[in-house]
Amino acid sequence: MSEILQFDSLTFSYPGRPTSLDSLSFTIERGKKVAVVGPNGAGKTTLLLMCNGTLIPDSGSVLLNGEPVSYDKAGLRNLRTKVGLVFQNSDSQVFAPSVYADVAFGPLNLHLPQEEIQERVSDAIFAVGLSGYEKRVPHHLSGGERKRVAIAGILAMKPDILVADEPTSSLDPATSAEIMDLLDELHEEGTTILLSTHDVELAYSWADEIILLADGKILRQAPPEEVFSDSALMKQARLTAPVLLTLYQEMVKRGVLQNTAPPKGIPEMMQLLEGTLGNAAGTIYTVDTDCIDEAALARICEEHAAAHIGAMGTRSKKFLHSAGVVPEYTYGVVDKCLLAAMIGEDAVIFTCGGMVERVDLRVSQFEAVSSTAIRVVKLYPITSNN
Repeated sequence: MSEILQFDSLTFSYPGRPTSLDSLSFTIERGKKVAVVGPNGAGKTTLLLMCNGTLIPDSGSVLLNGEPVSYDKAGLRNLRTKVGLVFQNSDSQVFAPSVYADVAFGPLNLHLPQEEIQERVSDAIFAVGLSGYEKRVPHHLSGGERKRVAIAGILAMKPDILVADEPTSSLDPATSAEIMDLLDELHEEGTTILLSTHDVELAYSWADEIILLADGKILRQAPPEEVFSDSALMKQARLTAPVLLTLYQEMVKRGVLQNTAPPKGIPEMMQLLEGTLGNAAGTIYTVDTDCIDEAALARICEEHAAAHIGAMGTRSKKFLHSAGVVPEYTYGVVDKCLLAAMIGEDAVIFTCGGMVERVDLRVSQFEAVSSTAIRVVKLYPITSNN
């Protein structure tokens, strides 16, 4: 993977305050999902504000695609076209007289065709669960709803890099999970994602890579299981390890489990506790909704009436919604279907585009660490392997 964003000896201080970022140097590879983790005051927000030129470093440089960022008007316009930033405080970002106008602001400034603007805005608003809010005044919405408007505005821009400062703050747990699934969808479409959080549970399960930040310095940049397994590092950063990882480590100490690969999610932990499944496993069926019409959808639902139904991806969710089909799972879909399959129950996942491959990838990851086979069958598009 090539480097898409690079920070070279970055230093920054707010006037009259101690150094916020102290000679930071690191790179973000294209196509990665990276979480900047650290306690309050670590410098996470300051770092993210450097990514699109909202703040300018006192010294050092930011490079985009290998080229130093220019802070003149043209340079900032180019930077902000490629790097979309979701602020922690949505009131800093939401300003238009209606939800639709706010989400459309970015695409309008890209001078896109009107039809494409409408499609992007409609998809973004649906994706964050605000369909029907298009004419509402943003500042009459709740804090969580304004956060979703802000996220939709960046989604509609389709940036190369999405930078999000605490994207799930002020959201309820279900909406938070849906937002993280939405970020996965963007990632499958080629977007590099950098977010900040102090939520170690979220970072552990979601990120490819962790940047652990404390007192304006990088303590470690590595995969989540490596960072969060280091108890001394966690103590230095004033953080606690994810509950799932702590539970696994305690079970290893007590001889309940063998010291193997730490579980990435609940399915891996359940498999460690229950052992291999033999022939008891159910089947996960996948359907690319770009390949079916409503008649085929009805037929699939009838033929698999006993199966759990999940929907992943904005287009697929919109398709099922328009057809009057209410999926059982709309977030954390693959893991929930894995858990169902582990007790012999079937599941059908309606999705599209690169999200179809994401199902295969997550099941493969589970199989690799669990030595348990889960059958995945593509119903649509029909393949020779079915």
